[in-house]
Amino acid sequence: IRIEPLSDATWEPLAALFREGGDPRMCWCQFWRLRSKDFAPLKVPQLRERLHEQAQSDLAPGLVALEGDRAVGWTSVAPLDHYQRVVHSKVIPRIDDRPAWSIVCFAVSLTARQRGVARALLDGAIAFARAHGATTLEAYPLDLEPGQHIDASSAYTGTVSMFERAGFRVVADRASDPSSTRPRVVVRLELGTG
Repeated sequence: IRIEPLSDATWEPLAALFREGGDPRMCWCQFWRLRSKDFAPLKVPQLRERLHEQAQSDLAPGLVALEGDRAVGWTSVAPLDHYQRVVHSKVIPRIDDRPAWSIVCFAVSLTARQRGVARALLDGAIAFARAHGATTLEAYPLDLEPGQHIDASSAYTGTVSMFERAGFRVVADRASDPSSTRPRVVVRLELGTG
């Protein structure tokens, strides 16, 4: 598995992965980038075009996991201010005023699950953020009870244990509605001084 930034070269493989189904097929990784009021009126072709335009920007909007020429995974990683839904969230706490980067989602092909794709993407996201000058990286994973199993589609933000294995630590207990059956927390990794 190799990890590459989304670009014109990796766009078609990623588009094929997203067409496999699940949430990526419907949101084209725009859910976190837009406030609810801005996301709701957009249709799938508009969301797809937004991601395609972002793929052509100076800063890739995320990373693609490839096996040969086929995309088997995706993660969205960028400066926190690129994710307007997080910036304006009433349930995801702002930890401090330092300029953080965020990892907001993962998508792994059904045919590639349980093979370390998400972990490879997480390692790639850490390296990508660090290479672009990030000093703090955060995410909003599910906080599962020991032995608790959930549908893979619910774990699109990752799990606390996955992030802890990569050196992240929990910095806020709640990043989701307290009544949610899928509690999320805020985890952070300090990357140093660029």
